[in-house]
Amino acid sequence: MQNRADKALADTTFFPFWLDRPDAPAPAAPLIGATKADLLIVGGGFTGLWAAIQAKETDPSCDVVLIESDRIAHGASGRPGGIVSTSVMHGLGNAQRIFPKDLDALEALGHDNMAGFTRTIDQHGIDANLEWTGEMTVAVSKDAVPIVQEEYDLHREHGHDVELLDAAGTRAQLNSPLFEGAIWSRKNSGIVHPARLAWGLRRAAIALGVRLHELSPMLGIDDQGSTLVVRTRDGEVRAPRVMLCTNAFAEGHKRIKTRVAMVRDRILTTEPLNAEQKAAIGWINRQGVYDTRTQLNYMRLTPDDRILFGGRLGYFANSPRDPRLDRTPAPYGRLAEAFFTTFPQLEGIRFSHAWSGPIALTTRMAVHFQSYYGGKAIYAGGYSGFGVSASRFGARVGLAKLAGLDLPETRMEFAATEPNWIPPEPFRAIGAKITMVALDGADAKGGWRKPWLAMCGKLGFPLS
Repeated sequence: MQNRADKALADTTFFPFWLDRPDAPAPAAPLIGATKADLLIVGGGFTGLWAAIQAKETDPSCDVVLIESDRIAHGASGRPGGIVSTSVMHGLGNAQRIFPKDLDALEALGHDNMAGFTRTIDQHGIDANLEWTGEMTVAVSKDAVPIVQEEYDLHREHGHDVELLDAAGTRAQLNSPLFEGAIWSRKNSGIVHPARLAWGLRRAAIALGVRLHELSPMLGIDDQGSTLVVRTRDGEVRAPRVMLCTNAFAEGHKRIKTRVAMVRDRILTTEPLNAEQKAAIGWINRQGVYDTRTQLNYMRLTPDDRILFGGRLGYFANSPRDPRLDRTPAPYGRLAEAFFTTFPQLEGIRFSHAWSGPIALTTRMAVHFQSYYGGKAIYAGGYSGFGVSASRFGARVGLAKLAGLDLPETRMEFAATEPNWIPPEPFRAIGAKITMVALDGADAKGGWRKPWLAMCGKLGFPLS
């Protein structure tokens, strides 16, 4: 007999819901032959697109070429939950953890970044289904209520418009028997359609004069003194400055991966909710939601009222672009069970789509920069799953560092230093597998798992 997870996954399409659209743009022509540019951007995800747009807005005469190995939004940018906020360092709590001395400045930079994010969307008429509904962090047990209280106090201290909810107030917003309290950040945060955002930024970049080439994987970089020559499958680009926006794929220099590990996040979307199902869960304010589980889950509503539910991590050595395993039901069973535990009133609903997306994980859990080839190339990435809006900030600071600009933010610790070293394979894979097992059972089983996760925290990964 099939269990409820197997039944719910029986007819699932193993492809990102966001990308499953008839209006997806056809790919731009690949790069064929040799060309020159003032600035080459490698990678057409959010960071690369934002870098291209901001470079052209700063200097319209700058000849910008952007190459993407696949199609725009088919790497990570068309696969996330699509929750946006003012934080540029993976949340206010994480910013306090890693850069407490710069917290006020980072808060101001985050608000400035969100203003620029919104301005570009408005100026270029990007229809990305952006909804300013806020975001909630929910406690899934009474033991987790103090965590929510600490988050509330921290947000209030830094001027955020937040509301602290008890169990009844939380369930009035989103009805789950697990929820024992929440903090609702009400302003400058919400939800967006990530693929439509990426495609809108793509269109804006082209309109500004960016030369885009999709299906053009980078094969290598040759340093020729004053310029770099980036080789692709069918051509090459010669440029004095190169922005490496390869994020979780960490391509452009072999050393990048010593600070960045790719993990994969798994996501489900339900079929559209009917009126009875919507009444059963409430959620009339449509906030983006994170919970406090060690193996956290996040959730939101799509524009057509499906529930997107994500958060079960996986690891694959050698970082495949689209793992074969994640195109089968097997890795989604536990995530489906977590969904039904969260929303038992939706028993019998089916999942329309399931997929995974790459996350650039670092010990800081936030964007950083690496300089190569005598400063002619800069890597910007490592958002650790919170890059939908923070990528604009990462692109702006990366461009400033690449141009050698002396700005207050380029002198700040986050921009001037790198995260801790991460062991290479096979130790990375062994550690990742142990950590995934620990995350899966930490809340329910405890035992050795909590000390292991605490040790990961001492190494820089705040997993416990």
